[in-house]
Amino acid sequence: SAGGGRVETRLSRRRLAVLAVFSCYSLVNAFQWIQYSILSNVFAGFYGVSFTQIDWLSMVYMVAYVPLILPATWLLDARGLRLTALLGAGLNGLGAWLKCASLAPDRYPLTLAAQAVCAVAQVFILGLPSRIASVWFGPTEVSTACAVAVLGNQLGTAIGFLLPPVLVPNTPNDIDLMAHNISIMFYGTAIVSTLLFFLTGVVFEEKPKYPPSHSQAVQQTVPPEDYSYKQSIINLFKNIPFVLLLISYGIMTGVFYSVSTLLNQMIVTHYEGEEVNAGRIGLTLVVAGMVGSIICGLWLDYTKTYKQTTLIVYILSFIGLLVFTFTLDLGYLIVVFVTGGVLGFFMTGYLPLGFEFAVEITYPESEGTSSGLLNASAQIFGIVFTLVQGKLTTNYSPRAGNLFLCAWIFVGIILTALIKSDLRRHNVNLGIMNLDVKAVSGDS
Repeated sequence: SAGGGRVETRLSRRRLAVLAVFSCYSLVNAFQWIQYSILSNVFAGFYGVSFTQIDWLSMVYMVAYVPLILPATWLLDARGLRLTALLGAGLNGLGAWLKCASLAPDRYPLTLAAQAVCAVAQVFILGLPSRIASVWFGPTEVSTACAVAVLGNQLGTAIGFLLPPVLVPNTPNDIDLMAHNISIMFYGTAIVSTLLFFLTGVVFEEKPKYPPSHSQAVQQTVPPEDYSYKQSIINLFKNIPFVLLLISYGIMTGVFYSVSTLLNQMIVTHYEGEEVNAGRIGLTLVVAGMVGSIICGLWLDYTKTYKQTTLIVYILSFIGLLVFTFTLDLGYLIVVFVTGGVLGFFMTGYLPLGFEFAVEITYPESEGTSSGLLNASAQIFGIVFTLVQGKLTTNYSPRAGNLFLCAWIFVGIILTALIKSDLRRHNVNLGIMNLDVKAVSGDS
């Protein structure tokens, strides 16, 4: 190239297939996360257990993540993208087949074990969006690709809100019919996830033949023995802007997990017998969030205003949650649909923002490590928030639980405002582009 023997960069056609297959198995994993929670009253009846035990079927995803994220991130850095992707897709299928064996009222422990396997699969899935985006996509596509990869997971949550209440209506007087309906959902999931495991084996490669961006080319020239995983984590924790983002990202995403897990209980408290609509409100929350994610991803690729966008979205999420809290018990489901949609748009729109902001302020540290730590923070806050909000909702009212979350989001706004943003990756790409421009004009 004109820049004195610099590495050639090219976009691979395969990148879209990699993104599509990843998004699909990430979708199935998220579907499996929420499929019990949105039917908490149905499954509590079927297995003869308490609501808290059903909440644990959602929280096991968060609990498994925290101790396993560091080994999983090490595996991604040491063994690479393909093996990590195959582990995620394979465990996803295994957990789905184990659920098919748990279709009897006395088999709650087995269904919890099956969900734990899916929870381990999630550890190998959640850290991949920013890695796939960086390794396979060009500098003008990277935020959008990351948003699309995160989107697959959100779409799975959306389908997890929508389909289970339709497939498994509440039939407390006919347990056999309930078991039959649950089996349709479980076997369908198992077949789809097995197919996706085979597709992952076919489509995923370690990296494209040519690097897609200059910053990726620079990163690929670092020999693996120069990379210390422990040192990378130490560097991240010394990076004050990243630590602030780590806490504020954890708060926002933890609130989202908590609201998603307890949505069925919140809605059914005020609107009895509305399980299907509770699912539809969950769907509205996530679909609006997916639109928010895409818009935020495109906006970042266009403007690179990471801090400003993150702060604005945070403030609007706070306002959204306040409005949702005080309109939940008005007696109009349509109002809950609208406020849930607004809340989802900003709250879920924030997820890819947090990932991409982290990669920018921590470059050249590994994307897998920064996004792994962000997700671990989210899971820890998610567990605490779900337990506390669940208690407040049961003992007092959904409003008490939601106000507790509002207070935390306010703390997150302050932390986000304190982040100093230094766009390291963007500056590398920009610097090399400028060098190329100078080299070209020098040649002419």
